[in-house]
Amino acid sequence: MWFDKHDARTVFVDKRCERHEMPRPKRGTTEFTETKPDIICDFTALPFQNDVFSLVVFDPPHFERSGKQGYLAKKYGWLSAGWREMLRDGFSEGFRVLRPEGSLIFKWTDTETPVSEIFKLTSAKPLFGHKSGKQQHTHWICFIKQVSTEPVQKQLILTATAEITKLTD
Repeated sequence: MWFDKHDARTVFVDKRCERHEMPRPKRGTTEFTETKPDIICDFTALPFQNDVFSLVVFDPPHFERSGKQGYLAKKYGWLSAGWREMLRDGFSEGFRVLRPEGSLIFKWTDTETPVSEIFKLTSAKPLFGHKSGKQQHTHWICFIKQVSTEPVQKQLILTATAEITKLTD
């Protein structure tokens, strides 16, 4: 996902710090995967103050049925019992450390659990999203931390719409 994992503008957190050698028999190769975060912590209890990041990328584990020792679990992590509460807490923490009107980008693969079920775990409303991957199962979804009152937001949207209308006339 990252163009440069060592970019000074980013902080990568994960509760895992591990390296795996994984044979890929069908390919006749061995793959190495390494999770080496800047800070080891759980995304449900981030060690940051409130309102410090302008962008949060929330990419939790997506798979429950792959098992703790499977290829997908070793590469991406896995969802254990109580994962819905874990994701609910993860959303809450992501928005807690996000600055007002900051963006939270959420990544989810819907092969086991549809995105509609995940949306039930947060009161935040997504702004827009994009499907990607060979079979369009990976969703990139953008949320904006809401701080303004609804009437002000509607006015901003109307103002932007009016400006766009001027440009197209």
